[in-house]
Amino acid sequence: MTTLDNILDEINKAESIVILTHENPDGDAIGTGLALYHSLKQMGKNPDIIIPAYPRNFGFLPGTSEIKKESNIEKYDLAIAVDCATIKMLNGFASYFEDAKVKISIDHHSTNTMFGDFNYVNPNAPACSQVLMVVLDYFNIDITKEIGTCALTGIITDTGGFGYSGVTSETFEIVADLLDKGIDISKIYKRVMQTRTMANFELTKIAANRLEFFENGKIAYTYITKQELESVNAEQGDYDGIVSLGRNIEGVEVSIFIRETENGCKISVRSNEYVNVSDVCLLLGGGGHVHAAGASMQCTIEQAKEKILRHLKAVI
Repeated sequence: MTTLDNILDEINKAESIVILTHENPDGDAIGTGLALYHSLKQMGKNPDIIIPAYPRNFGFLPGTSEIKKESNIEKYDLAIAVDCATIKMLNGFASYFEDAKVKISIDHHSTNTMFGDFNYVNPNAPACSQVLMVVLDYFNIDITKEIGTCALTGIITDTGGFGYSGVTSETFEIVADLLDKGIDISKIYKRVMQTRTMANFELTKIAANRLEFFENGKIAYTYITKQELESVNAEQGDYDGIVSLGRNIEGVEVSIFIRETENGCKISVRSNEYVNVSDVCLLLGGGGHVHAAGASMQCTIEQAKEKILRHLKAVI
């Protein structure tokens, strides 16, 4: 069984360290990765953090200028994956993890496959940033404004601004400590929850206008095509939040959003109360959390729609 002492020992021994997040990282993945980056620097390490691309609305986070798209180091002493349930989620840069001498996973997904040599996973935590804060407290790390800002961003985004059911008392204890350290929660909340790009606004309008409902209004469905993404010059992250359009409508239990990609489709699914969308997405090769999950499929929008609806209708 992995202990935090095991992880601390491996960090202390490592000369070269790389931090990795899942593909198409959200605020929790980026926030956790950067909070860990600043903490390792405080420990006297010189880690690399590799994130090929991330949404521009997280560009305010301290340390984003240090993020690398790739590395010329072939074999790191230690690789740490954050907010990843499986090695597959690392996608094109999984080799940095696989080739490392020692591999660590820090995560909060209940579907985590324990793919590291050492795994510290708490599925009861609503955000990976919350898990990391427990780790950093054990390591006696001084929580600076840089670390706190990154961690709080992760917690806010993955809890939906503290609105999702997975929020725990520990969540608010950690947030209270960060507030006491002078972290500006209202500023972060506004940046990541209330400010949207013009492209996101235009895509949201398109998606809202084509919402469809199934199973007596219990399922909401919409989509965006690749051509529409191009027409508004969408960048990574400009489609975030669209999946919640349906979930916020009275009577809807499950909301589906399909985004057409170069290689097929990306399905995002959210539920309100009783449907475990992670189990449904696992059937499609994806996964996630009970109320928030997704999958990537090499098929058309219509084919993806038919498959996800078939599975959901069986459990709705």
